[in-house]
Amino acid sequence: MKMQGESTGKTGVAIIGCGYVFDHYMTTAWAHPEIDVRGVYDIDLARSAKVSDYYGFSVYPDLQAILDDPTVTLVLNLTSIEAHFELTRALLEGGKHVYSEKPLTTDLEEARTLFRIAEERGLVLSSAPCNFLSDSVQTMWKAVRDGAIGKPLLIYAEFDDNPIYLMKPETWRSRTGAPWPYIHEYEMGCTFEHVGYHLVWMLAMFGPVRSVTAFSKVVVPHKTDQPMHPADTPDFSVATLDFVSGVTARVTCSIAAPADHRMRVIGDEGELSTDTYRHYQSPVFLERFSQLSLNARKARSLRLQPLFGGRTGAALRAPLEVVRDDARQCRGQDLILQEAGRRRQAPRGGRAGQDARRRRDRARAADGRAVPDPARFHPPRHRADAGDPGRGDDGRRGRANHQLHAVRADGLDQGRSAQLSRQLFARLPRQADGWLHRAVAPALRSRRCSGLPPLHLLTAGRRVRTC
Repeated sequence: MKMQGESTGKTGVAIIGCGYVFDHYMTTAWAHPEIDVRGVYDIDLARSAKVSDYYGFSVYPDLQAILDDPTVTLVLNLTSIEAHFELTRALLEGGKHVYSEKPLTTDLEEARTLFRIAEERGLVLSSAPCNFLSDSVQTMWKAVRDGAIGKPLLIYAEFDDNPIYLMKPETWRSRTGAPWPYIHEYEMGCTFEHVGYHLVWMLAMFGPVRSVTAFSKVVVPHKTDQPMHPADTPDFSVATLDFVSGVTARVTCSIAAPADHRMRVIGDEGELSTDTYRHYQSPVFLERFSQLSLNARKARSLRLQPLFGGRTGAALRAPLEVVRDDARQCRGQDLILQEAGRRRQAPRGGRAGQDARRRRDRARAADGRAVPDPARFHPPRHRADAGDPGRGDDGRRGRANHQLHAVRADGLDQGRSAQLSRQLFARLPRQADGWLHRAVAPALRSRRCSGLPPLHLLTAGRRVRTC
């Protein structure tokens, strides 16, 4: 269905609600040249004025003005959760397509009512989150369809979003100064606010759910001195979902534990995983179960991985090639994290970071200011001849390197390296620490390995014990 504005040939969009999340949407507005923001509206006129001054948008005086504007085809509903249903219904009845922030409503019957109105009037009704369209989820979805992990059996989906009550959320502000609505976050609870991020991709991949078993609790009763209504909304929940397709899922939500946004799909032949649902280009890893990979996991369970300098067997968890619709431009990161992602997009060790430092240093030199010595701020990369294996010259950990690295053993030719690797993983399940120390540890600790082939035992994800 085309949604084109009459005046510009683009999709005319009006935005209602100029609070905290508004600025996150604006952070990625540049990536959508097909959208024409016709104006904004907020019941707080000061917020409307602030947004208008910052972004140069027109301001609608009221809701009726939006309904009467023929150039507005789609309305973005960014209001508070309790206002979603009534406002979305009014917009649909006024003939506007609607995209609403999550959750669409807090009541199932209200949601059904909205979809009935949209269907009767031939309108599009959609709601955040849209992360199932991301590169990460699309890549994982294709791998599942292609049978990369065999028959899907289990899903583990985590949404621990930090102990925010300890992080001074009352001080958080958006780009235009809107406060983060932490009281609403506490009142609505982590489940209503966040579980949709995992449900959308699980339902898209595996279909409807037959039954749910759930538990929730208030684990941190006192999060703020401000009054809350209600005051006892759970800040932790866990649910087990039984899908009609036979898949079983466990979903966890909390705002009391350190951040964990992992997604894992386990089949009878392997596992797919990604570290976060939030970064839309988070790499997806595939591990095909084999005797080699399972032996590596056995070594890790025996706490033998320090001898290998890192995450034993991680090399067997290979990243998949990203899958995208060829007709769809890659949008990159999630709207919610776009601003933070842009700030981190020039890592200090990458070319973009180096170029930025050069420009800054030239500007400092032109102004007669001292140019800082990079060695003061950046620890040297790890060298094999440093005193402590796995640490840089100054004793600090080597800088992160997310490419695969191998550990080499001294005095071994390529054939002998492969033979030792096979023997090691064949014997690990039957032998204890003593054999491993006697047979392998001296070789791994040896520093005289220049020019020797790699012994793929392996480590990955960080630059440690490479030579």
